[in-house]
Amino acid sequence: MKTITLSVFGIIVNLTGDGGGAITSNLKETAIDSSDMYEVNDYNCAIDGIESMILAHACAGIDIESPAYLEGIETAVEGYANNL
Repeated sequence: MKTITLSVFGIIVNLTGDGGGAITSNLKETAIDSSDMYEVNDYNCAIDGIESMILAHACAGIDIESPAYLEGIETAVEGYANNL
């Protein structure tokens, strides 16, 4: 098992070594009340997609620790948050 801790958003990727793995982060939000429930749900769905892509890239051997990749993660999250 290999653990990769990224310097953005508390992202931690655990690779099993057999092509699988898991990812955690502090990116997801919790709805405060019913008025923002749908907006938070939409945001969290986008975060699921971004996290899945990061995990898939790590499993495929892409260097997810490179400065350019980390900048891409930040840009993707910021871009979605700005368009929500």
